[in-house]
Amino acid sequence: MINDTIAGISTAVGNSGISVIRMSGPEAVLIADRLFKGKKRVSEQESHTVQYGKILFPETGESIDEVLLTKMKAPRTYTREDVVEISSHGGYTIARALLNLLYENGARPAEAGEFTKRAFLNGRIDLSQAEAVMDIIQARTERVSKVAIKQLEGDVSQRLNQIRESIILLLSGIEVNLDYPEYDAEEVTINQIEQETEKIIKELDNLIKSFRFGKLLREGMEVVIAGKPNVGKSSLMNRLTRKNKSIVTDIPGTTRDVIEDYINIKGIPVKLLDTAGVRSTHDIVEQQGVERSLKAISDADLIIVIFDSSREIGGEDQSIINKAKEEQKPYILCFNKIDLIEDEEKLEALKMENPHAKFISITEDAGIEKIEESIFNFATENNQDIDNQVLITNARHEHQLKRAKEYLETVLSNCKMRMTLDILALDLKASLEELGKITGHHADEDVVNAIFARFCLGK
Repeated sequence: MINDTIAGISTAVGNSGISVIRMSGPEAVLIADRLFKGKKRVSEQESHTVQYGKILFPETGESIDEVLLTKMKAPRTYTREDVVEISSHGGYTIARALLNLLYENGARPAEAGEFTKRAFLNGRIDLSQAEAVMDIIQARTERVSKVAIKQLEGDVSQRLNQIRESIILLLSGIEVNLDYPEYDAEEVTINQIEQETEKIIKELDNLIKSFRFGKLLREGMEVVIAGKPNVGKSSLMNRLTRKNKSIVTDIPGTTRDVIEDYINIKGIPVKLLDTAGVRSTHDIVEQQGVERSLKAISDADLIIVIFDSSREIGGEDQSIINKAKEEQKPYILCFNKIDLIEDEEKLEALKMENPHAKFISITEDAGIEKIEESIFNFATENNQDIDNQVLITNARHEHQLKRAKEYLETVLSNCKMRMTLDILALDLKASLEELGKITGHHADEDVVNAIFARFCLGK
C-alpha cells in the first residue's frame, strides 16, 4: 500500500495560459483543505467537481493565485487514489510557489512517471498500457497516436491475456494428470498439448511479425536520399518536406553534410535525410560529406537512389547501389529529370530496362507521389489492414514474445519425444512468465522502474 502523497506539475513549465498541478495520495484532500479557500471546504466538495477559489499562505492568509480546484475521490481516478488538481495561471513563478506550498504541507515531489506508476501498482492499468501513455505523449502522427490509444485501451493486453489463458488451461490439464495418475490419460494429454502449443506459437508469430511495422510507426522510418552530385537529391528533399530545407544550385557538391527533417506519409513518421553527393573528390570537406553519406546509407531503413535520367548510369551511380546491397538495405531506384529526355523511345527503353524504378521530374512536379507511395508500401509491406491489427510497437514486448515462443518450441520438441508431463509444464510455465513480463504479471522491479524513469514529470 502507498502511504504518501505526491505532487507535480502536469503542464509544460514556462509561460502559458494555465498551469495544472496534480496531487495524488491519501492526504491530497487534507492538504488542499489547509491551503484552498472557496465556497466549500475541499473535504465537503463533491467528487469529480470543480470549485473556484484561491490558494492562500496558511500563516498569513496572503493569496498566491486565483485557481480552479478539481477534486476526484478514489477509486474513480487516474491513480485510483484521491486526486486533487489545481489549475492556476500559467508561469514558472506561480507554479513553483504552489508546488513549494504543497511540499511544505505534506506532499512530496512526484518522480518521473510516478502518477502512471501508481495507476499500474494500484491495478488500474497493466504495464503495457502504462507504456502506451508515453507513446501517446510522444506520437508524431495521428496514426501513431491511434495505435498507442488502442494499446492504452487494452488491445495488446487482451490478446496477450487470451494467449496466457490458453497456456494456463494446458497447465491445469497437466496438474489433473499429475494429481490423478490412475486415470492414465497422459498420452492423450500430450497430443492435446502439442496441438494447442502449435496454435499458440502461430498467434505469437503474428504478433512478433507485426513489430516490424509497429517499430517503424512508433520510432519513425529513416529514409536516405542518395546519389552522385547534382542529380536532384536536395530538390527531392525540398519537395517531400514542402520546405526549402536544402540548398539547391547547379554547382555539384553544394550539399556537404547530411540534412534531415521529419515528414508524415499517410500517418507514418519518416525521418528524411538529404546526403552529400557520392563521388571521388580531393576536397577534404567534401570527402567528409561523402563519408557521412555512406554512414547514413548503412544506418537507413530505406534508401532512395536517385539518378539523372538524361545521362548514362556510371560507376559512381553503381557504387551507391553496390553499397546498399553490401549493407543489405532495401532501396528504391529513382530516375529524375525525365523532362530533359526529348526522345520518347529512349525514355521507354529506360523504363523497360528498369521496370521497378520510379521516373520523376522534380522541376515539373511529376511522379513525386509515386515516391511517397513506395515509402508507404515498404513500411506496411502492402498490408491494407494495418488499422485493424493488434500491433507490437515496443522492442521490450517483442523480446519477451520471442522468449515465450522459444519455450513453447521446446514444449513442442519435448512432446514429439514424449517427455513426461512435469517436464512439459516447466517450459509452459516459463513461457507464461515471459508473457507476464509484458503486462506486469511477472515484471521485475528494476524493469518497472526503468520504464517509468522515461516518463515526463507530472504524468
